[in-house]
Amino acid sequence: MSHHTDQNARAARPGGAVCALVITSVAGFMAALDNLVVTTALPSIREDLGGGLHELEWTVSAYTLTFAVLLMFGAALGDRFGRRRLFLVGISIFTVASAAAALAPGIDSLIAARAVQGAGAAIMMPLTLTLLTAAVPAAKRGMAYGIWGAVNGLAIASGPLIGGSLTEHISWQWIFWLNVPLGIALLPLARLRLAESHGTGARLDIPGTLLASGGLFGIVYGLVRGPADGWTGRLVLTGLFAGGALLVGFVIYSTRAKNPMLPMRLFRSRAFSGINAASMLMFLGMFGSIFLLSQYMQGVLGYSPTEAGLRMLPWTGMPMLVAPIAGILADRIGGRPVVATGLFLQAAGLAYMASVVTVDVSYAAQLPGLIISGVGMALFFAPASHLVMSSVRASEQGIASGANNALREVGGALGIAVMASIFSAQGGYETGQSFVDGLRPALVTGAGVVALAGVAALIIPSRRRAEAAGNPAEQAPERVLETAAG
Repeated sequence: MSHHTDQNARAARPGGAVCALVITSVAGFMAALDNLVVTTALPSIREDLGGGLHELEWTVSAYTLTFAVLLMFGAALGDRFGRRRLFLVGISIFTVASAAAALAPGIDSLIAARAVQGAGAAIMMPLTLTLLTAAVPAAKRGMAYGIWGAVNGLAIASGPLIGGSLTEHISWQWIFWLNVPLGIALLPLARLRLAESHGTGARLDIPGTLLASGGLFGIVYGLVRGPADGWTGRLVLTGLFAGGALLVGFVIYSTRAKNPMLPMRLFRSRAFSGINAASMLMFLGMFGSIFLLSQYMQGVLGYSPTEAGLRMLPWTGMPMLVAPIAGILADRIGGRPVVATGLFLQAAGLAYMASVVTVDVSYAAQLPGLIISGVGMALFFAPASHLVMSSVRASEQGIASGANNALREVGGALGIAVMASIFSAQGGYETGQSFVDGLRPALVTGAGVVALAGVAALIIPSRRRAEAAGNPAEQAPERVLETAAG
């Protein structure tokens, strides 16, 4: 253990903190962006490559599936073989797959490239937080997480804008070409400026990996395909039930295994359980809302993809302004009140938008809801990352990051599936009014789910209570660095 702590202490040199923040933020931006960047380009992709609705849906879900199911495995590989080394592997896979997607001659090859993209992102994404944590001094982590969270939040929320703008003004292939120069630039920077670090050094948990990956695949597959194939479809039900059974098996196995991939004892911590529940519910409400609102602005209000994205900037761009401040606030008063406030504000913003959407609503009427939601999202991202990483020991931060990201992805897939189902049941694409009839109850549902996330955040112990209890998991990252430095 001392070998790893020495490495982590060396990684936390002041000169490397800024470079580590830039490298990990750009890598996180690339991985998060590709969640929703394809949605506004689907008509152009269909025109060029052909394919029916089923194939077009898979250009989105192939990435989501591989990303979600391999996140914890990617984090485990980094802990075992070196986080910087696997980070470089993940960037390389993601970059090559992005080029392959841009050069895809047909819809099937595009889907395959998207699946490989997801695998690269699953290796790269959870390691961004562990590498950043190792490089930044404990006293400044709140601000660093704030900037990292702002960049990732902007990527998720602005995916439809960036995808639509590139498609409208250049071509849909540039959605993927955008990643190539970024990936090529990151590789030498990460190799030279990031220090290597490891986790516990335990052997890979192959049975746990298979159970978790198979379970998440079944659940996410069922959620993604449910709206299109029907919730009583044979493959949908098989995926949901088999996935659920495998996840139950994973939990049982992990409580008994000697070195499990995700130790179940972590969930005994109210901080770890609370922030993971809040993260999953927040992504459920946010993903589904953005997915439908971007279509509402284009299909009902008549904006182009670029115009719609610009009008959503008070929401999507707010993290860049507020999240660093949220990180500083979390350092001073603790992450729990900041996260809970952000979630309740976002719920209020979604509820407000549900109350004003009509076929001809003015932008001025929408603006308060967009601003409130944007501030709420910004207050969530930075402290949430801080709470995840500070709720476990330093040697377990990789797997904690992987688990949190996996739950976020599952929440996002669930959000699109649930809110699309509510939308389809209450409305449709036939007319502007029918779209609004479906959108309104979907947004109300999203607001309720995000409010529930706020309740989950209140489960997290306050900073004073955690310090009074002397919780070793929450104090471990700072203590490890201080011990190594001493």
